[in-house]
Amino acid sequence: MNHPSKLSAAFSGALRSFSYWIAAGSVGHPLLEGIEYRQVMLAEPSLMEQAYAIFANVIEFDQQGMPVNAKYAEHRAAQWIRSYCDRGFQVSPPFESWELELNGPPPREDPKPWSTAGARK
Repeated sequence: MNHPSKLSAAFSGALRSFSYWIAAGSVGHPLLEGIEYRQVMLAEPSLMEQAYAIFANVIEFDQQGMPVNAKYAEHRAAQWIRSYCDRGFQVSPPFESWELELNGPPPREDPKPWSTAGARK
């Protein structure tokens, strides 16, 4: 499979928006209305880790790298947050294992060297 060397500007915008909504307390609106999940995320960072994993696992792209279901990916992540904070909440449809997968981290060292041009001394 051929992958672009950089993510599309549209995906960058989708990820930025998702991150903003997580931080602002409005992700998945109105699903999390009245649920103060941000304090839980601070105390239990695995909640945020799993929400981002779900968003990344669910989002899909067209041939040009444009997200085609960013709101659905956000909704699935919000369902996870809701089910974590409200044990009585039923996720529908239930999560599939691939949605919840925590993929491995990147290498500890970047294979591409960093540029020192313009670095402050």
